[in-house]
Parts: sequence; structure tokens; C-alpha cells
Amino acid sequence: MKKRALISVFYKDGVLELARYLADRGWEILSTGGTKKHLADAGLPVTDVSAVTGFPECLDGRVKTLHPKIHAGLLGIRQNQEHMKTLSDLQVDPIDLVCVNLYPFFEKVQAGLTFEETVEFIDIGGPTMLRSAAKNHGDVLVLTEAADYPEVMAELEATGQEVSRIPTDLKRRLAGKVFNLTSAYDAAVARFMLGEASRPESPKSPEWPQFLTVPYRLSQSLRYGENGHQKAALYLTADSTGAFGGMKQLQGKELSYNNMRDLDIAWKAASAYDGFMKDLPADFPRSAPGAQDRSVVCVALKHNTPCGAALGSSPLEAYRRTFLVDPVSIFGGIVGCNRVIDGEAASEMVKTFLEVIVAPGFTEEALQVFSAKKNLRVVQASVKPANLTETLSVDGGVLVQERDDRLFSEWRVVTERSPNPEEAAEMAFGMTMAVFVKSNAILAVKDRVAVGIAGGQVNRIWATEQALQRAREVTAKAENGFSGDATVMVSDAFFPFADSVEMAAKFGITSIVQPGGSMRDQESIDAANRLGIAMVFTGTRHFKH
Repeated sequence: MKKRALISVFYKDGVLELARYLADRGWEILSTGGTKKHLADAGLPVTDVSAVTGFPECLDGRVKTLHPKIHAGLLGIRQNQEHMKTLSDLQVDPIDLVCVNLYPFFEKVQAGLTFEETVEFIDIGGPTMLRSAAKNHGDVLVLTEAADYPEVMAELEATGQEVSRIPTDLKRRLAGKVFNLTSAYDAAVARFMLGEASRPESPKSPEWPQFLTVPYRLSQSLRYGENGHQKAALYLTADSTGAFGGMKQLQGKELSYNNMRDLDIAWKAASAYDGFMKDLPADFPRSAPGAQDRSVVCVALKHNTPCGAALGSSPLEAYRRTFLVDPVSIFGGIVGCNRVIDGEAASEMVKTFLEVIVAPGFTEEALQVFSAKKNLRVVQASVKPANLTETLSVDGGVLVQERDDRLFSEWRVVTERSPNPEEAAEMAFGMTMAVFVKSNAILAVKDRVAVGIAGGQVNRIWATEQALQRAREVTAKAENGFSGDATVMVSDAFFPFADSVEMAAKFGITSIVQPGGSMRDQESIDAANRLGIAMVFTGTRHFKH
């Protein structure tokens, strides 16, 4: 019996070579629309699917292959005599190979089209044919990507064009790719219809969907994971572009799993300040315009934890101020900046060993400076972090939550003394950085520098003591240029006791910002009033576990 292949692809790469191979070996080629024209224009004999079905293509191409003569030809089991008799009685010829890829919904859902226009790129016939062929993969070869064409042609050549003789593991692997593709494709459609993360402007779904479906596409395999004995890979969402999808490595060694985890936090932390400052409460005390012209953020990370953070009037100043917080821990760390890195900043950065530097851009002079450090990874980030949800794996499942994107719910001064605009600005910067420090998180701030950072402690008083002691060490060094102790302390969560407030006073703190919400809040308020400290409650906790 003559072999038949149904070829209908949106992406045409490699399809001429495959079709020519099959035609030269006596296969009949069935096709539709643009693919049929593409093959016919190349001089290949092609049979229109409508000639097989006896039914014309209709509804603007919505109905082409959705017909029993196609799907019976795909699903009939060759070794089942009843199946083959039914096919014969219905005058249906089997189809032995299906080569289909799908309408570009992953791309079109990001193209700014209207809802109605986007719906037209939901492929129906393609996934249906693929699933039919994949279910009957023992008798039908099914191809979804050009990378597999050469292997299939080689196997057909080796087996004399007999699909039944092709190794089962190959046919099963090709079938598995079908369900892998169609499940991701359906996930993208579901997210689009439910108004989830596939379109930033879409309203959030009123409730979590029954099934978590996310179309992750393999971006790259990594050399190893957190440790050398662990395998790892990077997957990116196929229907939306997050920060990692907009990153371009300009130089340096391949990014490792740990590099990428640090890179994620470094870019988020460096980018957060601009957004949070636009969304402060209406009663937030604001300085006079130009009073503190510092908007360049620099953040240094080590082991996924900020070890330095500062504002500056230029990338150079911001980096220098970040570096002085912890010149030891920054060695081998990752640096993120929210502005283009220039030559001056680059020259300062290469004075110490850094693993990765991420920023929205780099001047030619900066790149020239970095080029002397061949292993330094320089990463340009063109997309601001915008994930609507965060996912964390647990044994047997995942936890999903909305991202922490609200700095303050309110600005409520709870003490007799109110912070002045300068102290309030210190609080806003410090709390922005606290969002990215593991709980219990305490930061001490001086002149828009997080001079003391403590995170990951199981006891808040320990974190308080560590941050304040570290801040005093930094501000006491004459070469760092500070005039006295840190004056602002930031806490990611409420104080369960007054001890942290009392300790803060011993280290010169004059203002504290915290979420509030403890049953013993009044004890902390009373202590602050007794010690002359201003305290603000924000109503928003920033635990990071």
C-alpha cells in the first residue's frame, strides 16, 4: 500500500527537504493552504486535503482537516483487522506520517492584538491531528519540529520506509513531544482566556484556576545546579516575556544556576525603587524637589542575599557607596544597577572580583573596561521585572503567590515625634531593600546607604543587633564619609517586644519604620516615645522565607 504523509506547517524551515525526500521515495503528500502552495511552488506533487475528504476548506480556513477521513486514517490500528476492515469499507486510506506545527499563539498573545484578533491564532486542527497521530504512534510517525526531520529520514531509509520497523522508543519520544507541545499550547490559551500573566494589561482572574498550567519552554540546559551533582535547566514562559527573556549576556562565562538565582534578585532589587517611589501613600512626607538628587540604585548580592545597597547620583557613586557597606562579602558577588553603566563605574567595579554585573545598558567605554576581565559575566536587562506570581516547588507540588509589589499600605505615625522628609526618604529606600532580604530582616540606613543589613536570623533581636553593630562599624570609618551613626532602622515585620526599639536607641537610631500589627505594638510605641524615636507603621509585612 502506498505510504501517505500529511504535511501542514506554519514554520516552513526544513519542510522542503523532508517533503522532497518522501516524494522521491514514492510517498503521497497531502497538504493544505500555504504549505501546499509552498511545496507545489518547489515542484513537488501535492494532493489537497479537500480531495481526500470530499469536503471543501471553509470558514476562512477554520475547517480543513477536521474530518473522519483524516482522523480515521490516523487512528486506525494496522494490526487490528476490524479497524482495517472498517477503513476499507469507508474507503479511507491510512496516513503514515504527520508533520504539523501550530499557529504562533505564543508569539501573537504578546503582539498587542485585540482579544478577537488573538483568538484567531488559536490552532484547532493542528493539535487535533497531532494528538490523533501521537495516540497511534505505533503506526504513525508524528513530527512537530524541524530538528527531528533528519533522524526520521535516516530511520525511514534504514527500514525501507516501513514505519512499523522504526524503533519504538523513537516513535514514543516523538509522540511525547506532541503532548508536551499541545499541553503548553493549551496552557497559553487558558492563561489568555482567564486573564492571567500572558497579558500584563489583563485583569487578574477572580480566583486561582483549578489547574496550574504554565507554558514553560526550555531556554537552556545548565552545566549543573546548586551543587555539582545536581542537574539543572532554565525554562522561560513561552507566552510572555519576563526579565530573563529580555536579558542578553554580553560577555563572560556561561551563567550557572546560582548565578541566575542571584541575578534574579539583583535585577528585581535594583529595579524596584523607581516603581515603589511612584506609589507612595498620599501623606508620605516629601522633600523639596532636588533636595536629594539621588535615583541611581546599586545592589550587591552574595548567596541570594543583599550584602550592600545604596542610592547615588551616578552609577559610580551608587557603586562606591554599595561597596563600602561590606567590602569583604561583595568579593565574588553579583551587582545590579538600575541605570546604564558608564566607563567610570566600570573602572571602579573591576577593582574587585565580581561574578555578574546586570544593568539596563553599558556604554562602549564600560564594555571596553570589562573586556579585560574575560570571565566576568556582563548582562544587559531590557525588561523590567513584572511577574504577577511567584512559584516555589515543594515535595509533590508548588506553592504559588502574587508577588510582593506593595511597599506601604499606609503611612501612620504612631509616636509623638514624626519623621522629617529626610528620614522618610531613608525609610522608603530601606524598606525597598528589605523586600529582598530574608526574614527576619533589619536594615540600618544612613544617607541612602543600607549600612547595616541583617537577614535570615531566627530571632528579630539578633537581626537587630547584627544590623546595628554592622552599621556602626561602617559609619565609624572616617574614609566612608558619614557624619555619625545610622539614624533610620527598617524592619520587614512587627516587633513582638520593645527590646529591638530599646537597642536601636543605644545605636543612635532616631526613626523606625515597620508594618505594625503585633498584639504588643503599644509596648514598642511607648518605648519609642520614651526614647524620642519617631515610629511609622506601614500596614504591609515583607516576609521573605
